[in-house]
Amino acid sequence: MSILDQVRQEGLLAPDHPVVVLLSGGRDSTCLLDLAVRIAGPQAVHVMHVNYALRDAARDDERRCAGLCAALGVPIEVRRPKRPERGNLQAWARDERYGAAAALALRLGADVAAGHTATDQAETILYRLASSPSRRALLGMAPRDGLLIRPLLRFTREETAAHCRERGLTWREDETNSSPMYARGRVREQLVPALRQVHPGAQRNVLALAEILRDEAAVLDGLVDDVLSGAAEIELRCLRELPTALARLVIQRLADGAAGGPAAGAARRAGEIAALSERGTASLDLPGNLRAVVQYGVLHIEDARAVAVVEPDPVSLPVPGRVRFGAYEVRCEEGAIVAEPGVLDRGALAGELLVRAWRPGDRMSPVGLLGSKSLQDLFTAKRVPRRERGTVAVVESGGEIAWVAGVATSERFKVTAETQAAVRLSARAIEGRP
Repeated sequence: MSILDQVRQEGLLAPDHPVVVLLSGGRDSTCLLDLAVRIAGPQAVHVMHVNYALRDAARDDERRCAGLCAALGVPIEVRRPKRPERGNLQAWARDERYGAAAALALRLGADVAAGHTATDQAETILYRLASSPSRRALLGMAPRDGLLIRPLLRFTREETAAHCRERGLTWREDETNSSPMYARGRVREQLVPALRQVHPGAQRNVLALAEILRDEAAVLDGLVDDVLSGAAEIELRCLRELPTALARLVIQRLADGAAGGPAAGAARRAGEIAALSERGTASLDLPGNLRAVVQYGVLHIEDARAVAVVEPDPVSLPVPGRVRFGAYEVRCEEGAIVAEPGVLDRGALAGELLVRAWRPGDRMSPVGLLGSKSLQDLFTAKRVPRRERGTVAVVESGGEIAWVAGVATSERFKVTAETQAAVRLSARAIEGRP
């Protein structure tokens, strides 16, 4: 069966379905573009070429790609990003290529097609095996990853070249692909030939192993699904009861969710995470700006950059009235004289109220508890997470704490048999915030 028939059968490229083809001008992307035009139709194909101007031949590559697109009757968009002065050049080039293609694909409602082959797959797995101590590294690239599709992943570089020759298509060679300057080039030119000397089927065996591991990964993912049941947290006690390997997978799933993608290295901290205290709040910094947090025995993983809490500024609250305090609206409303949390004796209040964040050393005498208590102890008793305490509304009257939202009402301001009028304090989230 020809490459065309196999790609058509797999369905990643479909008739009339829009697709943005990443075209470098090499044999693989040239083969991919030809297949996309023949399967999806020229009306559904758009081409993205990125000229990084890193090689003397870059301008010729661009002209070659433009000529090929004109011959096939498809539009081409060329990007010429400015090279950064420092940083990882290959990572920059990859981000520019996929970022530009994704933006175009979203406008068109299209997929993004890359010309990765079985040869690239084997080289990727070998590189990751050497550089990343992770089972996931051996899974290789998926045929589909969101908008990104890889229709050529079953075919070798030699097969894509044969297709181009058969179709009379020429291509450009990028000499940097085999340069020892880059790790990928060393894998291609040194490691792969060495493995073939060990066994002529080395590349084929690497790909077969990856396929087996992907099948097994689906089973493992199912086990993680059963443990978490769709939740983004787990009781630390339950985590500790899991087999070590499954606990690592659960932690990796939570970390991936917090990071919005693969979170390298999180699972290797499983032992340290399981050892966190169940009392109060405990945390552990993880790679990639993540943080494992245990709050009263429940573990979740969060992006440490996204959870910084800014304490709202103090604000005056009329009686009655309403004000905004950070992510909350705090209300003071006239109400029935009932002995309930948040209901205060209006006659005990000294004019306007002050809404503020808690301060270290704050104390109050809560209804139902004997004597003065620190807010820190009250927060702990109510299991208010440490990082959220600065957002809780603390309401003062005449310099004395009268009410703490969701935590306590002051004995001094509670309604009694002598109360003639009462107000009810409440705080509710606004703008969809918790």
